[in-house]
Amino acid sequence: MKHFESFLAKHLEDFLGYRLNLGYNYRNQLFVLRQLDQYVKKAQPESGPLSPTFFLTMRSSLKMEPMSVNSVICMARGFFDFMVRKGHYDKNPVRDVPFLRTNVVAPFIFSRQQTDQLLTALCQSIRKKPSQYLKDLTIYVAILLLARFGMRISEPLRLRIEHYQPEEKSLYIENTKFKKDRLIPVPMVVATQIDNYLQVRESLLGTSQNPYLLPGAGLCRLHDQTVREAFHQAVNAIDLARPRQVIGNTVFAKPTPHSLRHSFAVNTLKKIKHRGKSPQHALPVLAAYMGHVEYRSTAYYLKFLDAEQREGLACFVASHPKPS
Repeated sequence: MKHFESFLAKHLEDFLGYRLNLGYNYRNQLFVLRQLDQYVKKAQPESGPLSPTFFLTMRSSLKMEPMSVNSVICMARGFFDFMVRKGHYDKNPVRDVPFLRTNVVAPFIFSRQQTDQLLTALCQSIRKKPSQYLKDLTIYVAILLLARFGMRISEPLRLRIEHYQPEEKSLYIENTKFKKDRLIPVPMVVATQIDNYLQVRESLLGTSQNPYLLPGAGLCRLHDQTVREAFHQAVNAIDLARPRQVIGNTVFAKPTPHSLRHSFAVNTLKKIKHRGKSPQHALPVLAAYMGHVEYRSTAYYLKFLDAEQREGLACFVASHPKPS
């Protein structure tokens, strides 16, 4: 498949392969690299190495939000570091190109009660016809794993049957982002639901050779778009759908499946705080549990322990527009 069209196409393909081997998400990497590729194609720069001025112009020309522009600049830096290592450039022309000033992003945080409501709505939406029951139940289990373990959406979908150990009550998350594996304990209440699901799966699929814990059609795994659609239907059903809002220099994000990962982290830290213990001391353990490379990434969630107040502010501003 041809991904790129500019004169850098071959090098971009090589770089994409390099990034994927490091464990980065294919879709995200391809999207950002295509922004760079299409701009280079459209600008048609003169032959020879690209200059810092070219990328300053690109930064001001991209019709995207500052955070997205910065993603392109960051990817371009990484790409030209790659080009320098390969001997195609003497120095990186993007190294000193500054990022644009961005807004603070506040992710949508489900409270523990809202997470329970979401799962209940999904459970109630499971259709009873045999041809639909297993598919709906599989989607429910996928979102259950997102909510109860703070997984990235790709992680439950890539699980194979052998990755769940019912005797040990554990899940093995293999070869995820940054090539990082982890073994996580499964609480009894969740293990019971997984065990029940596997019994239903076996009774309806019989001797199916599908290797995935959460099967899709044929021998494929459940598709992430199917999960996303069910998630948003459930969010609408419990009246938690929110548009993305920008208030001052803060962007309040709308609910997405990844919000469940953010919510798991924040609610875990809140629970620790309510017990009278220090959330900061729990960061290394939570980082390992969630598959972060270093616990400083997990410290990001400390800023959102007041999620209810932030959500209240967003709702208040939305319902009280500024006078004209």
